[in-house]
Amino acid sequence: MEEYWQRQRDYLLAISRAMTSRLDLPSLLQLIIENAVEMLRGEAGLIALRDGQGDLQIRASAGLPAPATELFAPLLTDLPLQQLHGPVPDLYRRLALVAGSAGISLRQVVGLPLTLESQLIGVIYVFRTRDRAFSVDDRQVLSSFADQAAIAVRNATLYERLMQEKHRVEAIIEHSADGVLILDTHCRIETINQTLASMTGWSLERARGQPCHVVLALRGPHGENRCERACPLKAEGEESQRIEGDIIGRDGHRTSVSITYSHLYDSHGVLVNIIGNVHDVTRFREAEEMKSMFISVISHELKTPVALIKGYASTLRREDAHWDEETVRESLDIIEEESDRLHRLIDNLLDASRIQAGTLRLEISDVSLPKLATKAVERLKVQAANHDLRIDFPGGFPLVLADEERILAVFSNLLGNAIKYSPDGGDIMISGRAYDRYVEVSVTDQGRGIAAQEQGRLFQPFYRVDSGLGRRTQGVGLGLYLCKSIVEAHGGQIWVESRPGAGSTFRFTLPRS
Repeated sequence: MEEYWQRQRDYLLAISRAMTSRLDLPSLLQLIIENAVEMLRGEAGLIALRDGQGDLQIRASAGLPAPATELFAPLLTDLPLQQLHGPVPDLYRRLALVAGSAGISLRQVVGLPLTLESQLIGVIYVFRTRDRAFSVDDRQVLSSFADQAAIAVRNATLYERLMQEKHRVEAIIEHSADGVLILDTHCRIETINQTLASMTGWSLERARGQPCHVVLALRGPHGENRCERACPLKAEGEESQRIEGDIIGRDGHRTSVSITYSHLYDSHGVLVNIIGNVHDVTRFREAEEMKSMFISVISHELKTPVALIKGYASTLRREDAHWDEETVRESLDIIEEESDRLHRLIDNLLDASRIQAGTLRLEISDVSLPKLATKAVERLKVQAANHDLRIDFPGGFPLVLADEERILAVFSNLLGNAIKYSPDGGDIMISGRAYDRYVEVSVTDQGRGIAAQEQGRLFQPFYRVDSGLGRRTQGVGLGLYLCKSIVEAHGGQIWVESRPGAGSTFRFTLPRS
């Protein structure tokens, strides 16, 4: 008998070591139930754990086909946490019926509660086909087994939760719209996310172990490496430091960023890691530059007509001068022309603000696009002395439902740009084509053309092509923005086709109905 109990204790010790060495919860639960059935000389068994709501849920089974396992689930709340044998009429009949469907002639159910600190975390149930009373020693062995199983389940559950949280944090970091880097205490990179990898052109494998100033290499306004000259991590007494600069990717793409560093300490106050959050501020930087440029340009554009109007008006009203009729007429023409220019500028600014506020209104009617094109050409003929303005619409061109004044503004802006950006003259063609569902209008010039990298930004507000010609021409960069907004408000599209030195073609579509 002593030898039997020695074998039982050795067996229990081996099983306990196996259980406590496993941290994968599903495989651990399978090991526990299989060994519980073997120890209790049962035919089948299942293990149920409490979920977040405190209900028992079957997590593993042995000796039971999957369909039969699910049949036991509704009975879990009724099963006592002890041996169940003999006549227990209602519950026993239900258990016997379910067990019979699994091929088990049920005689006894043994429940081993898994408890930690007096809290029930789960139950092991073993089904037997014969009655056998348990001695005090049996109960002690089973109790020890249940205690070890409970500890192993808790450890594996905590590990599973830890891994879930780790994966959650990794997913948040990896899919963050901001760049994220984690540094060791020597400011060497442990990990970077995909966003930062795209910004810098460094893969995680290549970046790992590199000093952060090598991977980031932030450039200042004069091209200096700000990470080397003004690294905030070298400052002492700072819990959070910040630096701004430009990241130059391996493909030459420049990204303006703001980096905030935070220090991570352990429970003993020892620095463990430094976390860097890399926020792309390119749009904000561009917006600031655009704002400054807008203020500069708009002040110039407003001052010029006002100065001319005031100058000519002051000249005409001089009491010591007597002007001939021709001079008076020319002066008044200039005053009128500059007043119109000022009026158009103010209208453009008002339209831009309406578009931004979403309050641009359209007055829809039947519109003849060839007539509007002719009207726009007549208005701009004076400015196009060196150009040959031509209109090419096929006969019977269909009417479209549109806001006549807004579409006339689109023609005027596109035609005005074609004149301004082809200062050497040449042909400017306004043409149209009709399709089943929409019409397409094109304005083609023989000017300087537009570089590919500029074309994507042409329709942004206040953007002007970065060239000597662009800087010399009048305007605040609202024309194409207004064209795009008006065309899209009608349900159409607008785009440009151009190559440097080969002229430009601006096309827009409008639906026929």
